[in-house]
Amino acid sequence: MSQQQVDEETPLLQPAKQKKARTPLPWRQFSIILFLQLAEPLTSQVIAPFAPQLIRDIGITDGDETRVGYYVGLMVSLFFATQALTVLHWSRISDHIGRKPVILTGLFGLSISMYCFGLSRTFYGLVLSRALNGALNGNIGVIKSMMVELTDSSNLAQAYAYMPIAWSSGGAIGPLIGGSLSRPADRFPNIFGHSQFMKTYPYFLACAVPATFSLLAWVVTFLFLQETVPTRVTLWQLLKGKNRKHSASLKGPVASTGSTDSLSTEDTSQRAKAGGSKPLPLRSLLIPRVIIAAGNYAALSFFDIAFRAVQPVFFATPVELGGLGLDPPRIGNILAIYGVINGLFQIFFFADLHDRFGSKIIYSVSMAVAIPMVITLPILNAVARVQGLSLTLWAIVGLQLVLSMILNLAYSCVFIYIAAASPNQASLGATNGIAQLGVSIVRTIGPASATSTFSLSIQNPHHAWIVYYYMIALVCIGICTSLLLPRQLWKNTH
Repeated sequence: MSQQQVDEETPLLQPAKQKKARTPLPWRQFSIILFLQLAEPLTSQVIAPFAPQLIRDIGITDGDETRVGYYVGLMVSLFFATQALTVLHWSRISDHIGRKPVILTGLFGLSISMYCFGLSRTFYGLVLSRALNGALNGNIGVIKSMMVELTDSSNLAQAYAYMPIAWSSGGAIGPLIGGSLSRPADRFPNIFGHSQFMKTYPYFLACAVPATFSLLAWVVTFLFLQETVPTRVTLWQLLKGKNRKHSASLKGPVASTGSTDSLSTEDTSQRAKAGGSKPLPLRSLLIPRVIIAAGNYAALSFFDIAFRAVQPVFFATPVELGGLGLDPPRIGNILAIYGVINGLFQIFFFADLHDRFGSKIIYSVSMAVAIPMVITLPILNAVARVQGLSLTLWAIVGLQLVLSMILNLAYSCVFIYIAAASPNQASLGATNGIAQLGVSIVRTIGPASATSTFSLSIQNPHHAWIVYYYMIALVCIGICTSLLLPRQLWKNTH
């Protein structure tokens, strides 16, 4: 690249470079992706309000209240344990056979597993349902890959700003469904009081709603979602190793239906060139920038899943044991309010904040606010012991939710880093799979370890703060790993 000649007539202040205009998002396909994403938070969050009561009802704790948190955390961790075994394989397969078949399989697995969960009357039945849910669901990394393939560098941050709307909506609607529709024979005796089925399976109705939604999402995917992988092979050809020269070209990842449903000309040409590249072997993907991005995603998720596992258990635990003693409907309302406000906050503020401060600063600040977020838990219990469910207590709950919203900004930032870390376009699914593998592993450990630590802290008054020390240590790990992230994104080759 030639340097500009400098002489006495060269102005000292160079004119500012014009900022590249954002490419309009391809709303037709993008809205379908957001709709599909709603299935997973619905199925995962619907059990949060009634999980402690479910564990009590099946009798595995033998009436020992201090063991409830342990089994709740174990049940949550099982999903991520089985997902860790399969998510990388699903993501790598999607690089070869396409994103759509993998998403269809994941939605089917979500639906069947939630129906089974609602029909389970033993802890082992719950275990098998959660294991099936995790093993068949590889959609997280695959959908993120599709979002990158539908966008370019000018609108990627804007796209990720909308990504939390699905998780926030699911995080809001799911707890409302779980809290309102669990034990319907008791809550709505005029409607379900004479139904022996609802008395025998008191949590089936709450689980059937997200399960049915997943079936609806499967139909929408099958009929309307367009493939974004430009060259792909069939699963049979992949298994037989005949994918060396085979390519089934698509007309394009997005139909040209106007400016809002098409990618820019420059970006389309780049994707076309990238389409000729092939998915790299796994060893070639284990480069420093992929490991750094995936490590930060894992560190963030480790703390977040630990806190999310402890939070509803803390809300449900009696005040004298260290919690707030709230019932499932009230817990559901708190989580629902957080979900709605968080989604709106991400949509309206993340893209502009990202344009102004960049990924590194936002990520670092978001991780730092996790420390006061943890400290609000013992403060809430102390206020509840003295004042009960007072206005001061609800103000602190509100502060905790605000801090949680700031923490969630870090997810969009780390997704941008992961997309930038991919060595080429054809390996985007595998790169997301590597990141999701690490996250699934820490999410396996996080809920069980956090809730077990919480159970230990309420069993012995001398260990009352051990759960808070544990979560603050997780925050410190996240802050340390964030120091490895560069200020400027890695240059992509795709």
